[in-house]
Amino acid sequence: MRSLLSIHPNRERHTDPLARLRFAIETMATSRKYQFTQSTRAEVLTELYSALWGPYSNLFLPPSHGPLSGLLSEAQRTVYPTSDTPQPGRTCGRIFKKGDSCYRCRDCGLDDSTVLCAQCFSSSIHAGHNVSFYIAVQPGGVCDCGETEAWKQNIHCSLHPVPESSNHGTPKSNPNRSAAIVDQWAIRNRATVPHELREFMSRTVAYALDFVLDTLDFSPDEMSVPQNEQDLKKQPTADPVATDLFAIVVWNDEKHSFDECAQHIKDATGCSLEDATETTTKIDQEGRDIVQISSQIPLVLSTARQIANIDMAVTVRRAYDTFREQVSAVIVEWLVDLMQCRLANDAIILREVVAAEVYAPRKKDSSSLSSNQEATKVLAEIKDAARLDWLLLYHVRLWKRARLNLKHILVSMLTINHEHRLTVAVHFSNVYHRIIDAYLLVDREAETSIKYFAVQIFTIPSVAAYIVRHNGIISRLLAIITGFFTNYIVNKRIVFPPDMTRRVEIDSYPFRSKRFMPVFSDLRYICTNRTIQEMIANHHDYIAQFITVCQIFMGINPNKRAASTHVEYETESWISVFNVTLSLSRVVKVYGESFQHGTPRSLLHAITAVIHAILSTCTLSNDQLDKTKYQPIAFHTVEFGDTEYQVVTFDVLSQWVSFHHSLHWLLAELFKHVHLLDEESLRSIEMESLTDMVLKNASERAILTVLDFPLRVIAMVAQIRVGLWVRNGFAIRGQLLHYRDFMLRELCYDQDLYILQTCFVILDPNLVIVSMLERFQLLHWFTGATAHAYYDGAQLFGMVEEFLYIIITVLSEFANARHLTPVEVVRRELIHGLALGPCAFTDLCKRVAERIVDDMNLDKALAMVANYRPPTGTTDFGTYELKEELFDEVNPFFYHYTRNRREEVEGILKARLTKKSGDPSPVIVPRPFNVRSGPFTTIPSVFRSEVLLQVVFYTIHNILEQAGTEGAVPSGDAVIDQGLHLVMLGLVEQHEFFAHLAAQKGFEAENRTLVDELCVLEYHDNFKAFRPKVKWCLDQITQHEESEVLKKRKMLDKASGPDAETAKKQAAKARQAAIMKQFAAAQKSFLDQYDDEDEEDETMNEEEEEEKALGPCIVCQDNLDSTRAFGVLGFIQPSRIVKVMPTFRAEDIVTTITGPTSLDRHSPPPPPHNLSFQSGQEATSFGRAPSDETRFGLYGSVCGHLMHLQCFAVYSTSIEQRHISQPTRNHPEVVERKEFLCPLCKSLGNVLLPVHCRLSSAKARSQSNVVLPPLPDWLRSVGIEVLRSPAHPRVDGLLRPDGSGELVFWNAEDSGSTERPLPRVRTFDTRLMLETLRLVSVSVSEQTQHLRERPEPEPGERGSGMYLPEEMISYTIACMEIAQRGIGDEGTLIIDNINESALRAIRGLVACMELRTWLEFPDMPDNSRLVVSRLILKRLLPEWTREAAYDHPLLLRDTFTVLVEIAIVCPEVLEHVVVLTYYAFVARTAIGLIELLAPVIGTAELPDAELEHADLFGDVKIFTLSVCRHSQFLEDTARNVLGWTGKARFARLLYAHTLPFLRRALLLIRSVHPGALGERLEDPTALEYHRIMKVLKIPPLSEITQHQHLRSLMSGWCSHFGARHNHAPMQCEVLLEFPNIHRLATLPLILDTIFLQPKQTLTCKRCCTVPVDPAICLICGTICCHQSHCCIDLENEKQGECNMHMRECGGAIGVYFLLKRCMVLYLYAGNGSFATPPYLDIHGEFDYMMRRGRRQLLHPQRFDEIRKTWLNHGIPTLTARKLDTTIDSGGWDTV
Repeated sequence: MRSLLSIHPNRERHTDPLARLRFAIETMATSRKYQFTQSTRAEVLTELYSALWGPYSNLFLPPSHGPLSGLLSEAQRTVYPTSDTPQPGRTCGRIFKKGDSCYRCRDCGLDDSTVLCAQCFSSSIHAGHNVSFYIAVQPGGVCDCGETEAWKQNIHCSLHPVPESSNHGTPKSNPNRSAAIVDQWAIRNRATVPHELREFMSRTVAYALDFVLDTLDFSPDEMSVPQNEQDLKKQPTADPVATDLFAIVVWNDEKHSFDECAQHIKDATGCSLEDATETTTKIDQEGRDIVQISSQIPLVLSTARQIANIDMAVTVRRAYDTFREQVSAVIVEWLVDLMQCRLANDAIILREVVAAEVYAPRKKDSSSLSSNQEATKVLAEIKDAARLDWLLLYHVRLWKRARLNLKHILVSMLTINHEHRLTVAVHFSNVYHRIIDAYLLVDREAETSIKYFAVQIFTIPSVAAYIVRHNGIISRLLAIITGFFTNYIVNKRIVFPPDMTRRVEIDSYPFRSKRFMPVFSDLRYICTNRTIQEMIANHHDYIAQFITVCQIFMGINPNKRAASTHVEYETESWISVFNVTLSLSRVVKVYGESFQHGTPRSLLHAITAVIHAILSTCTLSNDQLDKTKYQPIAFHTVEFGDTEYQVVTFDVLSQWVSFHHSLHWLLAELFKHVHLLDEESLRSIEMESLTDMVLKNASERAILTVLDFPLRVIAMVAQIRVGLWVRNGFAIRGQLLHYRDFMLRELCYDQDLYILQTCFVILDPNLVIVSMLERFQLLHWFTGATAHAYYDGAQLFGMVEEFLYIIITVLSEFANARHLTPVEVVRRELIHGLALGPCAFTDLCKRVAERIVDDMNLDKALAMVANYRPPTGTTDFGTYELKEELFDEVNPFFYHYTRNRREEVEGILKARLTKKSGDPSPVIVPRPFNVRSGPFTTIPSVFRSEVLLQVVFYTIHNILEQAGTEGAVPSGDAVIDQGLHLVMLGLVEQHEFFAHLAAQKGFEAENRTLVDELCVLEYHDNFKAFRPKVKWCLDQITQHEESEVLKKRKMLDKASGPDAETAKKQAAKARQAAIMKQFAAAQKSFLDQYDDEDEEDETMNEEEEEEKALGPCIVCQDNLDSTRAFGVLGFIQPSRIVKVMPTFRAEDIVTTITGPTSLDRHSPPPPPHNLSFQSGQEATSFGRAPSDETRFGLYGSVCGHLMHLQCFAVYSTSIEQRHISQPTRNHPEVVERKEFLCPLCKSLGNVLLPVHCRLSSAKARSQSNVVLPPLPDWLRSVGIEVLRSPAHPRVDGLLRPDGSGELVFWNAEDSGSTERPLPRVRTFDTRLMLETLRLVSVSVSEQTQHLRERPEPEPGERGSGMYLPEEMISYTIACMEIAQRGIGDEGTLIIDNINESALRAIRGLVACMELRTWLEFPDMPDNSRLVVSRLILKRLLPEWTREAAYDHPLLLRDTFTVLVEIAIVCPEVLEHVVVLTYYAFVARTAIGLIELLAPVIGTAELPDAELEHADLFGDVKIFTLSVCRHSQFLEDTARNVLGWTGKARFARLLYAHTLPFLRRALLLIRSVHPGALGERLEDPTALEYHRIMKVLKIPPLSEITQHQHLRSLMSGWCSHFGARHNHAPMQCEVLLEFPNIHRLATLPLILDTIFLQPKQTLTCKRCCTVPVDPAICLICGTICCHQSHCCIDLENEKQGECNMHMRECGGAIGVYFLLKRCMVLYLYAGNGSFATPPYLDIHGEFDYMMRRGRRQLLHPQRFDEIRKTWLNHGIPTLTARKLDTTIDSGGWDTV
């Protein structure tokens, strides 16, 4: 170590810096006029630092650092090692903010409270462990890395390695091991501090802390507005002059939305909405903010009351006090900063200085101590109260940011060393009760309460043990629970000690509050510590105190059956009571489990104490039970089986019964320690058995009294289940479901059953069974009386079934009796859950007890018992299937099975046995109880009981008798099944003895035995299903009582042997065969009769066949024919799917060169990225291409359903009426956009497209079959026709004046032809259908003018708006082709993979454009096609380029659009035009590649290409240079590019960029003129390029020398382009499309690895912050703020950033992955919906909101399904369908 004195030997002496600080702080309020600003904050920090270091500033500030303007830690961070530097012996201590990611490893962590931050998790080793991942929903949690007591084993964190001297072991073996850890890292970096500097630091910190406490002395605990001016002025204040200037402070809460607060503040204060929004943001971030400062008291009070009207938290304080509070917040922030700073290289000294002053008492001269009543109480209660005590007590007066900073200070103090942990824990324990008072009764913002700091203390084993021993924290916690729930509260304080004579009131505030749950959790955290469990087990006071607490909850909220009338008012108070019971029962379980570390004697004392407490409560010896509802315990005598028994007198049907008896649950937990209750253990305390131990301390009647309360609940549960309590309403049903079936099953109901099972060991089993019969009121039924005084038929047999279920459970359930290990318990539950069949993990969790789901052994046990089948499709989930060999362990009568599940499992097991053995009627033999040691070895002897035999006898006898007289018996099969199962259990457990009883013991007057009843049952017609079981039972009894059984079975064999049954079966089979023979003959006759008609149908003409195939209208169901106009429902939507390549992107070029050569073959998605964190790495990008590199257009689609035009009008009207009748609903369609939902498939639509195009007419079909002349001859004929064609007056002005050759009447906003009458040559009026398309296209065109680069015509000229052949039809086909990339199998083309609806959509759009052409020439409809086709074909002929109308080079146009134009007006020539447009497109693509690659020559590395494609393109270099030779500059550039890329790479690029044209041309021709397609290649493995060229009859470019006509055309096109390029090269840019498979943004393989990346990865570019709820745009990879108020469009109805980005990226649609919610968000034009994420956990399930906490893995198939939805333009329909199924309130534009 080195001395700091040597660093500054000649330091300058200054005056006292503390005095300067005191003066500055005290006078700052008035000098600043009570206005706290950022400059004020900076001044406070400057004064604090100056006073802290005095003349030693250079020891804190890095060299060459100027004056400090912010926090010291920020300045030091540039010099000193970061948190990535290993720090042995140091804990991480990072405090989680809301939204932070945290990890939990169940294999390494000591308990569930042990967590890791993302950085520590990535730096530690958890391979193959059970790891959970969570998003912090509340701030305040702390990373436990480096805290050795928190871990079972070393996690090997590289940032916080464990020193070699430490030893990871169990808390028991080394409870104080953290105290022995020496901070080696800190020792090596400690420095000697000058005494003067230490004095400066100590005095400054002390003054700062005292200033904060002095300020908080006058702050209020509760937020309220003074009633009047007098009350306002009476408020305590630290202002010495009491200035009447007041500030209104609004506090944060979780009750009101952001917008609601902002609007309310605006209305109340009169400020602008922007100011109100800024204020609300501060309130949300800081916890409070000042909204107004004024000296006008009436105005202040009025404004404050107006704000408080909606229950917002408001305080009105003097501005002086408020200013001091703001200064105090800065001081707390400064202290947090000091805890992170260093003095030289010493990172500990400042923490020690702050900690020392925090532990010290306040200065005695603090005036506020004597003037504040609360301070006076604390001084009286806590001797020598330290500043830490005051800070903990006053935390409720702080606000969110200040509270979190205070917690940060405490956590930093914990990380110093073990002694500091103990010191903080002692102080926290001293004031814990006051912290809980504030938390339960006062605190408005409970989620930031310092109470949650208890988890950091109570979960450290050595610290928890210390405060339990020395501070009595358990006693204090129990006293808090008692005082709170007995409502012993005075002045918002729980009175201590509690008054044990008070009773709980379930309608009081404590039960309605939910804040009590963390108090129980604190107690549970402490009691899970092994050291403390040993203390509980071996010190009787702990169990005695807990018994007292449990007593106050005994018998609360009792129920009484409503016998005659329904209850008038059903309260919900039972919900609150069950919430308390749930929390209490969990603590009961922990307390009971503590005795596993005890001794037989300590367990005996505990059991005795609990039994005595139960007796004192149940016998009304104390006042815990309501004596107006509970009666004293009384006994009466009952007779059963010729024996009298003394049982408790009680009637469940007429008396009060409570579900809540926690002492019994505690007793059950104590009885579970069977390893301490076996004979050997009991001999050590001079006891022989459990019976001896219990009955020595309590009489038989006492034990019956103890048993009776659980028995009452069991009987009440049975009665509720059979409908005897139906008049009590839903409340009683809800209590039943929670107690028996949901959360409390294992904690409560199963405990009742275990108490009953234990009583079979302690007491005479006959007495226990009779007591059960008495409580179920079934004594008479089991003596032969089949009628009942209260139960009707169904209820009676239901009660019998419930009773038998209880008997079977207590006699066969062995989990507790065998003392199974936790893994064995989980394994057994999983086996019985999976026995019901394969299921997903979530379904499996519903099948097993809730505790099993949270058990740390779940995954380990699941791997032992099940085979996992991962999901393969896009909608399925991972499933688990029970291993075959484990079916032998399944018990159909497992006590957690319902009757339905039992029957289901029994069927599965029988089917398995049948398959295995071949026996069609197998019998499932129950497994023996098989308990070898412990008190429960006597359970099988219960089957020696004659009382049990009588129960079994009358179970079967009464059912048989009832079936004989009444036929079907309600629940008869279930009762018989249970009775037979008891017989089988008896034969398995007590084979010889039970067989003897069954054969010899007689009942009834006829002295009938059980064997008699079994023999009757064996061949009873009503119970044939049970014959195998009965036969098995009789066979087993025969082994010991052969004569008795055979005698009785022979008699029955003669009377009703199997011969009669066999004859019946044979007769039934004969009748069935005869019926099948008659049916076959009738079928043959029918087929013969209608064969001729089928042949006639085949001869129908094609037109009738086509009309018949159309089917009916989906609205009126009339057939669709030419008599009434009809169309197909379609949808025209804006789209930005098509990507372009305006600039060179290396990854795109590489993908193009190395990508697939055939796009009609299946192409799997690329493997997801496996991100891993490395220090200093750059941010990861999720993006594909920038959002502006797309082309806008219209996409048309149809759902395929047809509707009459008239029906369509009626349906549209009905939609408008629905919107009017439901004005508040967010409807799935927007009528202003002409939208509707298909009535059948619910697809979104907005147009009605014509079904028939030209091909539907016979004339058109005859024209389509005409063979065209060869291409050279056809070109000559076209040229001649064009020359000879006379000028037409209407042709002038139809072409756009820019020389592009586009026709003006095909523009969306052109109005030249909209008012012309329709020619009469049409068979039906499709004008209205065209009108639907026109309205939609005009609307979109007007809104998207800014997206079009082509100049709009002058006002008054035609041809404005979108050019529909290019921007609708061509764009639609392009989108269809893009969506089909990477789809297909060998032997297919793209036209084989696309559905008919897509082709119908193309035909419909082409038909609409054809109709617009006809409308343009109303006087010459027959010649309109010819006129227009000549105009288009002139565009392809180079000799016409001299005309102004064709001045624009062809190679600057999308030549596929020209092909579309021809398809509209003259599809019969497509065969030749496709060749011309292809060659033009190849030349255009070559030019585009040259322009794209020229700027980056030599700057990027390109991969090698495998093929040169010489068979397609010939010498690509010669071709490219010939295309470019007409422009010298372009030719030189081409040479340079080709020299850089080489022929092979350039040919590969040319191949990839021209292949989409061929695919689109094939789609177009297949849609409108399939007759133009040629034969296919016989080789299915050939490249797609070759296969399409063959089908389209296009000669390859390599053969161009053989086609002089093509060479001349190509030369003309290129020379035209070259001339334009020489004249205006900037206007000759050729933009290429992205030719590869379109992918979404890149997501990592493991979702949580995103959070391990640098924060730049998730930084929003708009607000430059990391969003609290980030959304990743899956189209471009941009990070957006989801539903955040930092990024909203105030000018556009406060649209959220996702909607704002959608306008820039996807246009009308958006696809986002919500990172922390783990779901997909779809948006469409103001609407939206959520969808399942592409991530699944290890169980193959998705996890909404990450609530289950399992790590999420990317599922490629689901992610690809999202991609397909996007590419197929399915988002609008998907969104509309989801909205249609719900009543949505809207608000999607705010995300």
